[in-house]
Amino acid sequence: MKATLATQLGQQLHLTPALLQSIRLLQLNGLQLEQEIRQVLENNPLLEIEEEASASAAETAGAGDPQLETAAFDELPESSMWDVPGASWNDADEDRTARLAMGESSDPHLRILQALSLDLDEGDLAIAGFWLEHCDDAGYLQAPLAQLTLLASARFDRDGAHVERIRQRLLQGEPAGMAARDLRECLQAQLAALPGTVPARHLAARLLDGDLNLLASHDYAAIATGLDAEQADVLEAFRLVLSLQPRPGDTLQPQADDAVIPEVVAWRADGQWRVALNPATTPRVSLNPVYERALGASEGSAAQPMRELLQEARWFTRGLSMRYDTLLRTARVIVERQAAFLAEGEEAMAPLTLKEVADAIGMHESTVSRITSGKFMQTPRGTFELKHFFAVRLDGASISGQAVKAMVRRLIESEPPARPLADEAIAELLARQGVNIARRTVAKYREQLDIAPARERKRHNARPLLARAG
Repeated sequence: MKATLATQLGQQLHLTPALLQSIRLLQLNGLQLEQEIRQVLENNPLLEIEEEASASAAETAGAGDPQLETAAFDELPESSMWDVPGASWNDADEDRTARLAMGESSDPHLRILQALSLDLDEGDLAIAGFWLEHCDDAGYLQAPLAQLTLLASARFDRDGAHVERIRQRLLQGEPAGMAARDLRECLQAQLAALPGTVPARHLAARLLDGDLNLLASHDYAAIATGLDAEQADVLEAFRLVLSLQPRPGDTLQPQADDAVIPEVVAWRADGQWRVALNPATTPRVSLNPVYERALGASEGSAAQPMRELLQEARWFTRGLSMRYDTLLRTARVIVERQAAFLAEGEEAMAPLTLKEVADAIGMHESTVSRITSGKFMQTPRGTFELKHFFAVRLDGASISGQAVKAMVRRLIESEPPARPLADEAIAELLARQGVNIARRTVAKYREQLDIAPARERKRHNARPLLARAG
């Protein structure tokens, strides 16, 4: 082997304390930020709260003034260096900022991936992320399994069997039932995951293998006859099935706080939408000018500890300014893209992805994900988490799934009580409006809205009539 000497030119980014702090500040919610600022003020006497922070000042912060933007990002690396994975950090397309500790994420899919990262490599984690990306809030696949398998195989250059193994890992993981094709597969996975010996497990598995509509009828005698089992055993198996979670994704949702203080406020004035940061949740911190001038004039090693505090104070104020600037720019893009929703309601919700917002503000998707998690916007239509404004585009259409779900709710609410609309009828009515979806998709949205099937709605509406007739 012949030894050779070569020269290579490359670019590498090292996480400075300032950059680490700036990234961490992005993901804090209002309460966490308040606690962080309180702790920093206790430890650094050079910082102080700006008491007079008006809403108008918050609105204009980062609105495009080059001098303000330069001051906000001074002494920090260029945002393009750490927002574009391919332009930084040695490992090609890996987003190293995702490795930063950020506590408990409000994104349930991210928490699942963090647990799987102990056993799966990066390639398999990407496949798991693909499956979760195509799951709805309840945890079910949003498209046919065969279609998603082909798409994943092409995207990750893996055979269908390997892609399916990763889905089965999610299906049998925690919570069990994630990435299931339908209710049957979801409940079967949860039944198999029950620990220990469960007396009614096998009979419950036979119940799930059969007609689920028969279970909904509660005809225990017919079920017992069909399974050649005792009715008491069927009742026990039925109770076991009822104890399972038909919406595994709900178990991952964070508990909602009783009171929410929005970080952003949006309102309509003079024929256009305006956006501003809420001064109550975006306190301004600045350097004490007296201390800063005194340290600038001092010399000698005795003042070195205070100079270090001065540097930390500058890092914190610039990181805080960057957080507010990113939050405001992100909120402006969201309001611009979802103006129809704010004016008309859920049925006007437009498809919107993290990538579209990231491209609009010139940052990476991971930055947008951090700045929108746990942050709320107050609008004339209500207060929503910024994540609420992101909606998946319906396949083959220019409308979001969330808008279609609202249409399904409207059609059911306006149906004749004595003649409730079946899922097929709802699909036909939507097709007349230019929204072509399958009956199965209508059923999925109806279940997500916690609305019973047509036969049960008819039975429920008929009870008052029977009571009056008696």
